[in-house]
Amino acid sequence: MADRFSRQRFLGTDFDRLAADTEVGIVGLCGGGSHVAQQLAHIGVGRFRLFDPDKADETNTGRMVGLSAKDTEYKPLKTDVIARRILEINPAAEVATYPVPWQQASEAMKLCHTVFGCVDRYQPRDELERFCRRYLVPYIDVGMDVHGEGFPYRIAGQVIVSLPGRPCLRCFGFITDERLQEEARRYGDVGGRPQVVWPNGVLASTAVGAFIQLIAPWSEDAPPLYTEYDGNRFRLFPSHRLAPLSHHTCPHYPLADDLGDVNWSSGSEAA
Repeated sequence: MADRFSRQRFLGTDFDRLAADTEVGIVGLCGGGSHVAQQLAHIGVGRFRLFDPDKADETNTGRMVGLSAKDTEYKPLKTDVIARRILEINPAAEVATYPVPWQQASEAMKLCHTVFGCVDRYQPRDELERFCRRYLVPYIDVGMDVHGEGFPYRIAGQVIVSLPGRPCLRCFGFITDERLQEEARRYGDVGGRPQVVWPNGVLASTAVGAFIQLIAPWSEDAPPLYTEYDGNRFRLFPSHRLAPLSHHTCPHYPLADDLGDVNWSSGSEAA
């Protein structure tokens, strides 16, 4: 067991203990979230809190790591599928599952050292970041989408690291009131957004790399707070929105203000 992590010793002589003592929350466990969970388990992260109210079915097999064809016969909870996968990789891990909208288990999320948001709408992203800012918890947003009504299609995505005091999703222009209003107007008009497994894997790997750099810096080059993904050209690159905010103090979430419990509206959705 002592040699299990020998090839990641460059992360620090004490990294194994540090990872084992780190607690992460993952909200949304299908496309991106399943990749994130698996990679964190391989790295040796020791404590997980998994949030997703949905059951897995056949439509998830094309993008959900750890889901087998046999699983879909009985439609297990996604939290159970990913908990099983984590423990298959690292039997010593502690895994707590919350198969409910995460707002109903927000007390558990306060205990996390970092939260990964792997959801596909703006409203839950906005609520997740708002919650994490109130409790000074780093939030890493992971998302991708397929654009276009017909050939040719365009795959795009992002990884945004939201840290207390640093630019937030609103500072970057990723979350806007207009987007939230338009999404609310159109919600329910169409089915689920297109998803394929390989962009989720690329973005999840980028998010996990940013997380490791936060807890155990191994390079002089800090990861950009906003990384964009061009899936057609297979490129990851720092967002052009970063440069104007290099010395920016977030006005939306002042460090000294608005801390404490959040009152959720009755219409909130988890994912």
